[in-house]
Amino acid sequence: MSPKLCEYPTVPSPPAPSGGEGGRGPDEASGAPRTPGQRAWQRFRRNRPAVLAGIFLAVVVAATVLIPTLSHFDSDHGSDSQFSPPGWQHWLGTDVHGRDLWVRTFSGARISLLVGSVGAGVSLLIGVLWGMVAGYRGGRLDSVMMRAVDVLYSMPGIVFVIVLITTLEGHLARLFELISPRLGNSARLVFLFAGLGAVSWLTMARIVRGQVITLRNSPFILASRALGADTRRMLLHHVLPNISGIVIVYLCLTIPSIILYESFLSYLGLGIRPPQASLGTLIAEGASQINSVRVYWWLLAGPGILLASTLLALNFLGDGLRDALDPKGGGRG
Repeated sequence: MSPKLCEYPTVPSPPAPSGGEGGRGPDEASGAPRTPGQRAWQRFRRNRPAVLAGIFLAVVVAATVLIPTLSHFDSDHGSDSQFSPPGWQHWLGTDVHGRDLWVRTFSGARISLLVGSVGAGVSLLIGVLWGMVAGYRGGRLDSVMMRAVDVLYSMPGIVFVIVLITTLEGHLARLFELISPRLGNSARLVFLFAGLGAVSWLTMARIVRGQVITLRNSPFILASRALGADTRRMLLHHVLPNISGIVIVYLCLTIPSIILYESFLSYLGLGIRPPQASLGTLIAEGASQINSVRVYWWLLAGPGILLASTLLALNFLGDGLRDALDPKGGGRG
């Protein structure tokens, strides 16, 4: 008689995860965002004012490129139709020289956005480098670098830009004319780029320094340091990606402040030189035509509304990016 084999009870296999196909989890099957970037994009899309502000700014940027290029009116050459009110031929009317204000307003907006973007880029470059080095190195170097920031903070920035333009513009213009006669008029624009960016990086440096101080003793930083990573690699590959969110947010909030500075300087006659125009110079020209006999309201309406709308949209966009990139915002999204 042959011995019986021992039979073991069979264990049922675990059921497949519900709610997904092919073994995927519920988050993957439902399309729920898994990466920080996807979660930030979802929070940003739910912020309707920020989305509308982004669409509006995209339309304005496209208009500043297309309208002056495609229009048959030249923004810098006048005509015999001085002070024409808005109509079918001139949608925003004309100015004292008969120039079409519709084309001239969007040409001025292009220069204002260019000054704001380049100035914010200068502020970004100086502020991020200064703040990262000061926050990461710490000690005496941090103290010296931040005391320099405090000294610059005590100086009125707009006065510094005015002094810079009035004292050094002539020397830079002569240098540019030696290179090319066409570059002589670009000296004022270069000073606006450099000067406004040079006085706007102080807050960026303080914000970046504070973020780096909170990160430099994190476990992943200590682990990378123990593995022999040098300072350059640590800052570029580990610190900078973790502070990019707050840097992007403050960059969006810096652009409107620089545009406002440029408009103020243009109103004082220290901005863009004629026949070129920015939104600030257009507002200044419109204000100069206000008198007790007749008010040419369209000279102020178009540039003023576009400037206010652009600044408001940039602030809405910055607030939306701040809420979307906030790591603590996951519970709200």
